[in-house]
Amino acid sequence: MATQTKNNRKARKESRRVSSIEVARLAGVSQAAVSRVFTPNASASPETRRKVLAAAKKLGYRPNAIARSLIQQSTNIIGLAMVRFTNPFYAYLLKEFTHKLQERGYWSLVLNVAEGKIEQALPMALQYQVDGIIVTSATLTSKLADECASAGTPVVLFNRYALETNVNAVCCDSVSGGRMVADALLDAGHQRLAYIAGEQGSSTNRDREKGYTERLQERGHTLYLRESGDYSYESGVVAARQMLNRAERPDAIFCANDLMAMATLDVARYELGIQVPEELSIIGFDDVAMASWPAYSLTTVRQPIDRLVDATIEVLLTAIENPDGERIVRWIPGTLVQRTSARIVLPQGQRR
Repeated sequence: MATQTKNNRKARKESRRVSSIEVARLAGVSQAAVSRVFTPNASASPETRRKVLAAAKKLGYRPNAIARSLIQQSTNIIGLAMVRFTNPFYAYLLKEFTHKLQERGYWSLVLNVAEGKIEQALPMALQYQVDGIIVTSATLTSKLADECASAGTPVVLFNRYALETNVNAVCCDSVSGGRMVADALLDAGHQRLAYIAGEQGSSTNRDREKGYTERLQERGHTLYLRESGDYSYESGVVAARQMLNRAERPDAIFCANDLMAMATLDVARYELGIQVPEELSIIGFDDVAMASWPAYSLTTVRQPIDRLVDATIEVLLTAIENPDGERIVRWIPGTLVQRTSARIVLPQGQRR
């Protein structure tokens, strides 16, 4: 019974499907002309286009994208594998990627990846025969990278890189960002500098901490305190409480992202009554929209999203056109944005 119902649905669906041959017959053109009209960037005269579109509208014709992709060996779809959709940084990133890919004639297949489940998401993207994959908030194992390479599907890591793989990457220069923060705080006279770390094992956290702590050491200081979070607001609250509920508190805290920095601000001001920035300076990383809200007015390292997104798409399209090309890794510097959450001295030549 279930099989018969399924067959009936299939028969009804097929009975409504109009072929390109019918459109060509009604329009008085060849089937190839119909194909050209519905193929992006293909040539067709205005008169032919008018006839074909009128016939297609009358018949209710829709081109078969799957069949066309098999012929052209291209789906014009880019997979976007993303973690932490609720993080405002990645929500804005999704908007920018989908918009700019559409400008290039590509659609986006968005994969909402659960923490640590990238191994399940990428094989799914490969089943849809996407032309390329952009991965954010996660890194690839060498095994996954090999699977993508075997499928002929280029991959670009956004704001991540994996030393053990040959995968393309576009990143904000987090090392230099961490160094800028250390200099800005030390130049303003801070002595007890602390760090709230992001997700353990991520290249973004590793590089931000590396730049920050190495610059402190170069200038004769050591990291006063360190707590761990996972880039979420909630983890920032826990880390801030552990760090600030002590007799000898830090006088400056650098957080691996803005959400944890905003959590630290809330704990300091509203739970513990600490004066910011008079008693405590707090700096984040990303410059999400909320960072500029008066309630936070967060000093932070701004990631140049437009440049990062443009560079990522350029690297991916280059890899699609030249799949045997060499690995591309691009680093784009951020800028330190001064607001009222920290007493700092901006780098020479950079204005507020």
